[in-house]
Amino acid sequence: MDTYMSLTLNGNNPENSIKKAEAFIKKLDRLLSAHDKSSEIFKLNNSGRKSLSPDSLSVLKSALKYYRLTDGAFNPAMLPVTTLWGFPDKKYRVPDSSEVLKALKLAKPEEIKINGSTVKLGVIDMKLDLGGIAKGYASQKTIELLKKEKVDSALINLGGNIQTLGKKPDGSLWTVAVENPNKNSSYLGQLKISDKAVITSGGYERYFKKNGKTYHHIIDPENGYPAVSGLKSVTIISDNGIQADALSTALFVMGREKAVEFWKTSKSGFDFILYTDNGKLLISEGIENSFYSDLDYEVINE
Repeated sequence: MDTYMSLTLNGNNPENSIKKAEAFIKKLDRLLSAHDKSSEIFKLNNSGRKSLSPDSLSVLKSALKYYRLTDGAFNPAMLPVTTLWGFPDKKYRVPDSSEVLKALKLAKPEEIKINGSTVKLGVIDMKLDLGGIAKGYASQKTIELLKKEKVDSALINLGGNIQTLGKKPDGSLWTVAVENPNKNSSYLGQLKISDKAVITSGGYERYFKKNGKTYHHIIDPENGYPAVSGLKSVTIISDNGIQADALSTALFVMGREKAVEFWKTSKSGFDFILYTDNGKLLISEGIENSFYSDLDYEVINE
């Protein structure tokens, strides 16, 4: 997952619970990596057909679900495109438009066939990258593991992807700060939460510059270029880490108007914080009483 992880928890035998959680997250990393030659996803990408373990299959099915729900704004088959731009190996370049069009023809998740545990990639040279949902899956399933361990208070941080179980040991709510994409000392705001995932996507996280122009890592599946959506960051607040991870990327690609419309019509039970290129901050009504900021912001109602 190419990030640091941090777990804080309170419960019976916390040291043993942390060891189990750490082992589980590392197992997922080994299964889901698109670049580790021993991983299931790497082997599927290179053979075009493979039987997957329950966790790998579950992540893939979740990715396909959000591909359909977002009309393709979340696409787990974009690895050939992101590789052109050099984001996986950090060998950055601006590809020719003909290269991009060719790679986009491989990004067809609707052509993936699942029969039991066997997955077949229906387009030759299609390659999956589940990185856009893997951390959310990891945090969600780790929370479920900790519940079975009788842990009643926990905070998981996977590279800034936050998910909490219950409240803090003293009974107060967890405080989660939302990063300001402008990289100054202030935050966009803070959330008071319990039993929630808070996951942010933004073009400021990974990018390179070429001939004075900035190219970020969130690629628009529609055209194969870094998304130009009018948004700098999208934060999703949800009961489910899988949903929060997938939708933070998808809504960033959609842009403000489509993102708000998706929230209003999807009935998916999540909230959002949108920060636009021109410095406007918008939040959904569900977090109005739990979000605090020194900045001016607009509350969006259904």
